[in-house]
Order: sequence, then C-alpha cells, then structure tokens
Amino acid sequence: MFYYLYLLLYKNGSIFSGLRIFRYITVRSVFAAITAFLISIIFGPWIIRRLKAMKANQPIRQEGPETHYKKSGTPTMGGILIIFSVVLSCLFWSNLNNSMVWIVLFVTVWLGLIGFIDDYIKLTQKNSEGLSVSFKLISQVTLGLLLGFYLYKYPLDIGALWNYKINDSNYMKYLSTKYMTQLAVPFFKNVLWKLSWFYIIFAAFVIVGSSNAVNLTDGLDGLAIGAIVFASISFLGMSYVTGNWTFSQYLNVFYVEGAGELTIICAAIIGSGLGFLWYNTYPAQVFMGDTGSLALGGALGTIAILTKKELTLVIVGGVFVIEAVSVIIQVSVFRLTGKRVFRVSPIHHHYEMKGWPEPKVVVRFWIICIVFTLLSLATLKIR
Repeated sequence: MFYYLYLLLYKNGSIFSGLRIFRYITVRSVFAAITAFLISIIFGPWIIRRLKAMKANQPIRQEGPETHYKKSGTPTMGGILIIFSVVLSCLFWSNLNNSMVWIVLFVTVWLGLIGFIDDYIKLTQKNSEGLSVSFKLISQVTLGLLLGFYLYKYPLDIGALWNYKINDSNYMKYLSTKYMTQLAVPFFKNVLWKLSWFYIIFAAFVIVGSSNAVNLTDGLDGLAIGAIVFASISFLGMSYVTGNWTFSQYLNVFYVEGAGELTIICAAIIGSGLGFLWYNTYPAQVFMGDTGSLALGGALGTIAILTKKELTLVIVGGVFVIEAVSVIIQVSVFRLTGKRVFRVSPIHHHYEMKGWPEPKVVVRFWIICIVFTLLSLATLKIR
C-alpha cells in the first residue's frame, strides 16, 4: 500500500517528496517488521482470550516429559496471529506487482490452512494426532509439485555472473532462465547441480521437508518461533543480496530479479515472530500449533527456492534439520532393532528427559541457531 502511495503521490520537489523513502527495500523492511510486531503485540491478548473461550487447549502427548502436563490448559492455534500479522504487513509494505511475494503468501496460507484443520481436529477429538499423516503429506506434496511445476514452466529471471569476464565490454545485468533448475552448492564457486525436470520433485521435497521440520521443532515454549526468527534473519540478508545486482556481482552469487522484495517478507516474519514470542516464551500463554509451524516452515522453504538458496537452507535451518534427523534415526533404529537411540524424540525432549529445565534447552538451541545463522551468511563470502 505505501509503495503505491509513493508511486501515486511522489513528485520531485512537491509536498509529497518525503514519500520517496518508500521506494527503498531497506526502509520498507524496517516498517514491515515494526508493523508485524505491533499487530502481534496488540492483537495477541485478544486472540488468546478468544482461543481460551473456544477451549482451544493443546492436547499433550502421552510419551512426552511429565512436566508438560501442566501445559494442558494452554491454548493452541496461535499461528493464526502470526499468519495474520505477516500477511497484513506484507500487503502494507511490499510491491504487490512482484509475483514472488504472492507465491510466498500463497504457500504460507495454504499450509496454514492445513495446520488449522489439523489443530481443529485435535481439539474437537481431544487427541494429539490430528489429521492423518497421509493426508497432510499429500497436501504438502501437491503444493510443492505445483510450485515446482510453475517455476519450471515460468522460470525466474536469474543472472549468473560467471558468464562474463570482468573486462568484457558487454558486462551488464544478465538475466537468464536456464538456471532455474540448477542448484548452487554452498562454499563452492561455479559448482552447479543440474536437475532439469527433476527440479519439480526437488521443490516438493524442500516444501515438505521444511514445513515438517519446523513442525517437529515446535515442542517447547519459544523454541520453534525463536529458531524461525534466526532463520529469517539469514534469509533477510540473502534475499537482499540476491535481489541486488551490485552485491550479487561482488559476491559472485545468483542474481534473481525482484528477489529483494522477499526481504520485506522475511522482516515481517521476524517482527511477527518477536511479537508472538512475547506470549509464547516460557511459560507460554499460547502455542502456535500446526497452524503456525507448517505455514512458517513452508514460507522459509519457498524463500529458499526463490532466492536459489535451496541447499543453503540445510545450514539456515540447521536446528530444524537436527530435530527432523533425530526423529528419523529414532524411528528407523527402533523398527530395525526394537531399541531407542534417544529417550524420546524429537531431540529437544531427550534433553528434557535427562533433567535439563525447559528454558535451558530452549536457550541452548537458540545459541545453536545463532551459530547456524552466522555460518549461513558466511556462505555468501566464503566460496
């Protein structure tokens, strides 16, 4: 909205000249973060009261730590607040002519709706299972395949700087579509994995993996939303660099036309996440539920795809990867041997069972998130 206000009213030297600040992505990103934060803070108490009135209390899994039983009266589905604040903030501050903005918002709302239905079933049936695994997986895979097919059919404008020599007289912004189905390998220059049509399946794998990994991480007060904030900080920096010809030229990374607008979405997620954390920190007043975790995980996966940082996502979301791998190891080993590697999975519950207080587990996982954030940003330069 404010971006179009600038386009509509700004005239050099007129009384509206101050509106020119809205053309800058950095300025709009700051305001997007502030807007999302304020929406979360202001509407948070009302959402919590409404969820309590609806008796939207989180069912507690039986095999988890006994300390979690005291959380049985805490409302869930707080992801509604996160999605609302992110979408509204983006509508205020983004360039809505940018298709990537709508792609990310579409994926976020789609997965948020799946999570909402899952949470609703958990509440009405008073169990911690919700939707069947097959239904959730089919819904996520379908979304991922649609996204992959769309990008395969209508690829982004991507520039690959290594196509030109620095002293080439024709050195200029180079837009190409042939790199859409290729993956850049972190820490290596000019190393590309060519996937061709298999990129469609790979995109689905990214969406399914990222959304479920965040969902598995959402088990302690503040853990998942804190990790989301740190991951969004990484993608905020990478989105801005990827969408800026000068910076991408200097760092020798893919340039993606229009990717700078994703910086605003990342900023909105950061602001919304911090606002939600105000109410989700230990002891939590509300949980995000699958409504929030599936949506935010999908949003991060989509941003990774659109900025051509698909493999870097493994580093950005290192904690999410650790959580998902711990579940895979636990289930696989138990089925093969009948023995458990961890006392309980995901791994954050393992440390709780060892006697670590919940806040200690959360803060230590946040520290690991900071390390992964720094490492992921380092991939821009260390190549």
